[in-house]
Amino acid sequence: MEIITTHLNADFDGLASMIAAKKLYPDAELSFAGSQEKNLRNFLANSTRVYQFQRQKNIDLDQVIRLILVDTRQPGRIGNFAKCLDNPGLSIHIYDHHPELPGDLKGDYEEIRAVGSTATIFTQLFREKNIEVDREEATILAMAIYEDTGSFTFSTTTPADLEAMAWLLSKGANLHAVAQFVSQELTAQQVALLNDLMHSATTYTIEGIDLVVAKINLPEYVDEFALIVRRFMVMENLNCLFSLAAMGEKTYLIARSRIPEVNVGEIALDFGGGGHASAASATVHDMTLIEAEEKLVRLLHKHVRPASVAGEIMSAPVISVPPELSIKEASRVIDRYNITVLPVIAQGIKGGALKGLISHRVLGKAIYHGLGDLPVSEYMTTDFVVLPPTATLADIQELIIGHRQRFIPIVKDSKVLGAITRTDLLSLLVRDPAHLPKHLLEPLNTPSVARQRNLKTLMIENLSREIIILLRTIGDVAARNGYAAYAVGGFVRDLLLRKHNLDLDIVVEGDGIEFAEELAGRLKGQIRTHEKFNTAVMILPDGFKIDIATARLEYYEYPAAMPTVELSSIKLDLYRRDFTINAMAIHLGPDSFGTLLDFFNCQNDLKDRRIRILHNLSFVEDPTRILRAIRLEQRMGFVIGKHTERLIKNAVKMNLFASITDSRARILKPNSRTRLGYRIFSELKLILSEKEPLPAIKRLGGFQLLKLFHQAMKLDPPLEMILTDTQQAVDWYRLLYQDEPFKPWIVFMLALTCRLSSRQLNTLYRRLEIPERYVKLLLNDKAQAERLLRTLERHSAPKPSESYRLMSRLRLESLLFLMGYSKKEETRKAISHFITYQRHVKMEITGADLKKLGYPEGPIYGRILERLLYARLDNEVDSREEELTFLRRHYPPGRYKTGGHSQARKNQ
Repeated sequence: MEIITTHLNADFDGLASMIAAKKLYPDAELSFAGSQEKNLRNFLANSTRVYQFQRQKNIDLDQVIRLILVDTRQPGRIGNFAKCLDNPGLSIHIYDHHPELPGDLKGDYEEIRAVGSTATIFTQLFREKNIEVDREEATILAMAIYEDTGSFTFSTTTPADLEAMAWLLSKGANLHAVAQFVSQELTAQQVALLNDLMHSATTYTIEGIDLVVAKINLPEYVDEFALIVRRFMVMENLNCLFSLAAMGEKTYLIARSRIPEVNVGEIALDFGGGGHASAASATVHDMTLIEAEEKLVRLLHKHVRPASVAGEIMSAPVISVPPELSIKEASRVIDRYNITVLPVIAQGIKGGALKGLISHRVLGKAIYHGLGDLPVSEYMTTDFVVLPPTATLADIQELIIGHRQRFIPIVKDSKVLGAITRTDLLSLLVRDPAHLPKHLLEPLNTPSVARQRNLKTLMIENLSREIIILLRTIGDVAARNGYAAYAVGGFVRDLLLRKHNLDLDIVVEGDGIEFAEELAGRLKGQIRTHEKFNTAVMILPDGFKIDIATARLEYYEYPAAMPTVELSSIKLDLYRRDFTINAMAIHLGPDSFGTLLDFFNCQNDLKDRRIRILHNLSFVEDPTRILRAIRLEQRMGFVIGKHTERLIKNAVKMNLFASITDSRARILKPNSRTRLGYRIFSELKLILSEKEPLPAIKRLGGFQLLKLFHQAMKLDPPLEMILTDTQQAVDWYRLLYQDEPFKPWIVFMLALTCRLSSRQLNTLYRRLEIPERYVKLLLNDKAQAERLLRTLERHSAPKPSESYRLMSRLRLESLLFLMGYSKKEETRKAISHFITYQRHVKMEITGADLKKLGYPEGPIYGRILERLLYARLDNEVDSREEELTFLRRHYPPGRYKTGGHSQARKNQ
C-alpha cells in the first residue's frame, strides 16, 4: 500500500500538494495525518469535486510500503503515520519547501526546493514533465501558493512562486475562489479578539530587532486564530510577531516573520511544533501562558541572528572505541590520551555510528567492581545530546552549563566530526567575556543582583514557622562549630513540588556525630549514633525525628555490597544518592540560608517528572535502587528515564540479585555478607505499603524481577485479578474508618504469594532474609486463611455464630486477603459482614452480672459469655431481659453451686 499524507492541522499547501502528488502516484491513497484548518474544511465542504480521502482507522499501517510526505519531513508532525517508519523495506518520498531542521526524515527520493510553497515545487514538476492540470487543480495550487507566501508578501517568496502562479493562471486558476477561501474578512468576535491581542502586545528589542510578543487567555478553542494574527501583523506593519493563546487546557503559538534574521520555524520547533522561516506554529504542552512567554523570550535571545560556532571550536578528529572493546582496554585508551570521555562508535559500511559515551569515572568504577572484561556497551551512557557543526554558542552553553553535559559530539549525516568539551567552551568564553554567563563573570563585570535561586519564599509559603526556626537553628549550630549544614533528599524534592514532607535529612560537612551531640544539647533532644556510617538520629522532646549524616562518599567493595564510607564534600555526597530528583540540597547556614544546591541538573528531571540515576553503575552498586525507582515512579506519577530503564534491564540480565539465591553469582566475592535479601524485602515492603501497589507490582513483573525473588512467581492475568480484588477489599476497609489498624503490606504479600506452596514460601522468605517474627506471622496467616476458605466453601450457609467462631481466630490482614482471594461472592459477603458487624457485637450481661447472680468465679464465665454471644449472633436473644431468660433456662444458677460443675458441663 502507498500513502500520501501531509502535516497535522493541514493547510492549503498540504492539501494541494497531496492532490498534486496523486497525479504522480496514481495508485496511492490520500489520507490526512490529523485535523485541517477551518478554511480548508470549508473549501472541501463546498467543493464540486469529491476527493477520495481514506480515514486513518481504515488503513493497516503495517501494510504501508511507500510513504509519500508533502509539505513536511518531520516525524513528529505526521501523527500515527510515524508508526509506518519502522515497517521493513519502507520507501519514503518527500516533497517539501521547508529548510532542513534537526530530526528531519531522509527520503529515498526527495524534491526539496527553497521556494515559498510546496505547491510551487509540484507546479515546476508538472511543467518539467509536461503534465497537464485542469481548472480545479490549478485553483487549488494557486490557493496554496497565495496562502503560504502571504499573497507574495512573505520574505520567503521567490521568483519561482510568481512564475508558478503565472503558469497556473494560464491553466485557468480561479482568483475569485482564491479570494473567497484564502482572503477572509474578520467576524465581530474576531475583531474583538484582535483588539484584545493588540492591547496585550509587548515589544522586545534583541540584537537591534524589534520583536512583538502578544498573549491572550480564552476560555475555549477559537478557530482561525492564525487569521487574527495575520491581520494584526498587516495592520501594524510588523516585521515579527509571536502570539500566545491559552485556549481551554492548551496553549498555542502562532509566529510570523518577514525578515531573514528571525526564523520562526526554528523557534516553533523548540516548542514541539514546526513550520518555515516566515510562518510557524506549535501546541505548547505542560506550561502556563506565563511560562510559555518566559520560554519564548529565552528562545528569542537564542535564535535571533546567532552565529554558528560549533564547527569552529570543536576538537577533531575524535578518539573513540568500538562497543565490543572491553572496559579494561577502553581504560588504557583513556589513560594513554589523558582524556575524560570516549565516544563509543560502531564501524559499518557507511562509516561509524555513535552508540554512546563512556567516562573515565565509569571505567574506573567498573574495573574496581571486577567488570573489566565486559564490553563498554554494557555501561556506556546513551542519554546525551549531539549537535551539528552549525550549532550556535547558545546551543553549546545550554548543554554544557544548563544541562551539565561535559562532552558534546558534533555530528553531521550520522558521522562524528569532532567534539566540544567544557574546556573548549570556557576557553572561548574567557577570550570573549561578552559571551560569559553572569555567574561566571569576574566581580567587576557581575551585575548587582546575582542570578541565584533562593528558596526562602517557597519555604515560608510551605513550611510551618516551627520547622523554619528549627532549620535556622541547625544552620546556626553548624556555623558556630565551623561546619556547613544542608537539608537534603526527599525533603528538598517535595518542597520544590510543594508537597508536605517532614522527613528531615540533614547532611553536615564536618563530623556528623559531634554536630548531632551539639544540636541535641541545644534542643534538649536524644540521639542514637551509628559510628560506622558517622550518622545519628535525633529525637526531639515532642517526638520529631531528624536524621543527621556526615557528608560522605560511598564506594562498594563489590556489586550489591553495603557501602564503605569516606568523608567528602556535599557535592560528592549528593552524587552518591539514588536518583537526580533526590540529589539536591538547601544550605542552612546563616549567610546562605535557603540557597538551593543543584549540581546535576536535578530540577529539570523534577520538572520533566523523570526518574534518572546519577551514574551508570548505580544499580550494580545497589540493586535495591531498582525497586526504589519503581516505587517512586508509581507514587509520584513520574516516568523512569529511557537510559535508566535500559540499565535496569541490564542489571536483571547480569543477575545482580544473585546473592539472594542459594548459589551466589560468580561476580560476587565468596563468603560475603551483603544482607541484600533483607534490603530487597524492606523495599518490597514499602512498595506493598503504598496506597495502590498494583501498578508497581506490574512494573516488577515487566522487568522480570518477580521470578528473581522466586522462580515460581509470575504476574499472569489470574494473579493480577486476585491483586485487583485485594486492592478493592483494602480500599473498602479504609472507607469504613474503623479504629483497628492493619498492615497493608501483609495483605498484599499474602495475595502476591498466594499460589506458592509452604516449601516455596519458606525458600522465598529465606532468600529475602525476612525476620523470623514476620515469617511465622505470614505462614500462619496463609494457613489459617486457606483453612477458613475451605470450611466456608464447604458450607454454603453457616450459622452466624459458626461464621463468627471461624473468623474471629484470624487477624484482619488474613480476612482482607481472603476477600480478594475468594472467587465466591457468598464468602466475600460473609467476611465483610463479620468485619463490619459481627465482630463488634457485645452482650449486655457481663462477668460482674454473673457474679451478682451467684455463679462461682472460674472458667465457666468464659463459656457462658461465649454461649450468650452466639445466641445474640443467631438472633436467639435481643435484649438484657432475653439474655437473663436464656441464662436461667440454659445455665440455672442453682446448678453451679458447690459440686455442680461437672453436672453443668454435661448439660452443655
